[in-house]
Amino acid sequence: MISYVKGQVTTLDEGSIIIETNGIGYEILCANPFHFQEHINNEVKVHTYHYIREDIQSLYGFKKKEDKQLFAQLLNVSGIGPKGALAILGTVSVPEFVSAIEQEDDKYLTKFPGVGKKTARQMILDLKGKLIVWLPDEENENTIFYQEGLSSKEKRERLDDAIEALKALGYTEKEVKRVRAELEKTKQGSVDDYVRQGLQMLMKS
Repeated sequence: MISYVKGQVTTLDEGSIIIETNGIGYEILCANPFHFQEHINNEVKVHTYHYIREDIQSLYGFKKKEDKQLFAQLLNVSGIGPKGALAILGTVSVPEFVSAIEQEDDKYLTKFPGVGKKTARQMILDLKGKLIVWLPDEENENTIFYQEGLSSKEKRERLDDAIEALKALGYTEKEVKRVRAELEKTKQGSVDDYVRQGLQMLMKS
């Protein structure tokens, strides 16, 4: 089992990144590959899930260990495969997803790609009570940590990366253009912050 890969990010595209370590290039499938844009040609550690079946072997990669752990939990749910689990993780933060499970909010869960009411209820049945370790403390609930002091150029570059990530997820130029206008009004944040907020806006529209 490959727990993580540490090396230099050499390439990224719409569905994956390639990390070179010890002369070997590992193709790692990711929910939002453009989250790694800032690490191009730099060393990074990616938490990986080694998916093995009779006819396929794939590496799925995550910036945070809890994302990898939630991915593994989702694969245990009947009706959820790697593609569906990755789509969920690319759309929502771990605490937000866990909160929906604990509140049995199947209406919210059916907004994820490929998740119908039956699958949403199955996720609640299989996962409720098993993920609460990732819920934030009540006093910190729904808190987003923003990075202050960015120059206008740095903010624009992060917004550009976030918009490319949204396009890679299948949203149209018209949709992301509207979302960008809204994101420009928000506080300064990381690329992940902008992608997460953009997805929330798109899901509400």
